[in-house]
Amino acid sequence: QVQLVESGGGLVQAGGSLRLSCAASGRAVSNYAMGWFRQAPGKEREFVAAVSRSVTSTQYADSVKGRFAISRDNAKNAVYLQMNNLQPEDTAVYYCAARLSLGVVVPTSDYNYWGQGTQVTVSS
Repeated sequence: QVQLVESGGGLVQAGGSLRLSCAASGRAVSNYAMGWFRQAPGKEREFVAAVSRSVTSTQYADSVKGRFAISRDNAKNAVYLQMNNLQPEDTAVYYCAARLSLGVVVPTSDYNYWGQGTQVTVSS
């Protein structure tokens, strides 16, 4: 079992930045592929970014490419999402997820473990 806790969300103006953190416990996150997802009101949860367990591979949704960066620190059992140039359409609850996998994992349904989420609100 892996427990995930997100933090770092908040209210920011358009063009601003936030850094989300995901702290893992229970198992070493170094064995897991990690991802970030988001869900806006009335919409389905969608993929944002993912990183392989060895940090050699990353993947991003087209909507966040060039603005968001996923990283991980296996020594700290943590994963991060740096979000720059935030826009109102980025407003959502952001979730951290983990899957016991070597490579990058994209599909929402492939992830086994989820955090409770952290709210990100971007004002125009």
